[in-house]
Amino acid sequence: MYDWAHGLEDSIEGITHSICTLEFEGHRPLYDWFLDQLGAGHPQQIEFARLNLTYTVMSKRKLLGLVQENHVNGWDDPRMPTISGMRRRGYSAASIRDFCKGVGIAKFNSTVDFAFLEHCVRKDLNEYVPRVMAVLNPLKVVIENYPEGQVDELEAINNPNDPDAGTRVVSFSKTIYIERDDFMEEPPKKFFRLAPGREVRLRYAFFITCTDVIKDDEGNVVELRATYDPETRGGDAPDGRKVKATMHWVSADHAIKTQVRLYDNLFTKENPEKTEEGEDFIVNLNPESLKVLESCWVEPSLADTKAGNKYQFERLGYFCTDKDSSGEKPVFNRTATLRDTWAKIQKQNKNKPKKK
Repeated sequence: MYDWAHGLEDSIEGITHSICTLEFEGHRPLYDWFLDQLGAGHPQQIEFARLNLTYTVMSKRKLLGLVQENHVNGWDDPRMPTISGMRRRGYSAASIRDFCKGVGIAKFNSTVDFAFLEHCVRKDLNEYVPRVMAVLNPLKVVIENYPEGQVDELEAINNPNDPDAGTRVVSFSKTIYIERDDFMEEPPKKFFRLAPGREVRLRYAFFITCTDVIKDDEGNVVELRATYDPETRGGDAPDGRKVKATMHWVSADHAIKTQVRLYDNLFTKENPEKTEEGEDFIVNLNPESLKVLESCWVEPSLADTKAGNKYQFERLGYFCTDKDSSGEKPVFNRTATLRDTWAKIQKQNKNKPKKK
């Protein structure tokens, strides 16, 4: 009955090519026979291999189980390999089409590396999304020689790949936030970011030098004190001196508090369905696939952001405004990090010596 209904429905709906996965190949003779006997319009059935991705499952039955058992937050959860999930995560339609074009159509089952999908997303978003500054794990820095109450309006580039994207204004004040990972009290040899006595560049702003480290009663660093060089406005020193690191930042007086959701692979194994005998694929769920950060700060240009808007948070990755956002507190989903695993794999393969 299924083969009879399949072909007849395709015919009634005016389908010219019925695209099916490989398991329907053996059904094609019956599909064709029914249509011939009925004298109905005859679509052409074509079979190809199912698309499989590493670190996820594509079976509708298994995806339904994830939703019904509350392992994910609905069909549009950004970790789901659904169109609604990918849209909410910030994947563009163009990047998905580019991915499908790159994968192509095959007649044998295979699995595509999830890193290739992320590569396509980065390649597309890099060309047009605006750059903004955000701090996800903030550390307060008070610039002691900066005049109290003064605000510098600095010009920042929206997208270096698109001259027509223009510039925006970012405000600089006496107190700023930097990423906690951009400071180390006792830095190793190749750590060039902020440390006691060290000078660094703040993106679009000034050179600053760390002068003091404030700690709580348990010895945790809670605040830094620094000085700035007003002659380095814009990021260059008139005397030609160089620094080895440029860091992003936001003004504590102007930044907007936000929630950021960091998404990772839904499963810990490349093939989640490969389990020990008697085990369910659920055992391979990644408990770290979602990390929610509540006290993040973004520059004020994102005050009116709308669901679906995409950005590159400088030095951090690509992010998309979530539908849970409100005027009081925006919410951003991480689409992808800036690290391009797929490009690295391609480079490694290219540099491998060819076998004779």
